[in-house]
Amino acid sequence: MQDMEECSHCGTMHLKSTPHSDKVKANLTARLNRIEGQIRGIKGMIEKDVYCDDILNQIAAVQSALNSVGRMLLEGHMKSCVIERIQQGDHDVIDELLKTMHKLMK
Repeated sequence: MQDMEECSHCGTMHLKSTPHSDKVKANLTARLNRIEGQIRGIKGMIEKDVYCDDILNQIAAVQSALNSVGRMLLEGHMKSCVIERIQQGDHDVIDELLKTMHKLMK
């Protein structure tokens, strides 16, 4: 479920969004496509009764890849969205960021 925010121009609620450059979108999409392929590969390994340790190593690789995507998004979020909201006087963004970071670090 996406967060909503009140529009400062019209006062209505809109979905929050963050525009990303085409380069960033392409990079993230390519990484996620590779991760998707890795997940399909793990599923196939399980169906073929591959040795558990080999499957676990592939799971670790997927987790690392997802963490990398998360770090990229977090860095961009902090450098753009968080700074902008703080400059606008919205310090609730700090609590939102801390909650998100806690979820990422579980």
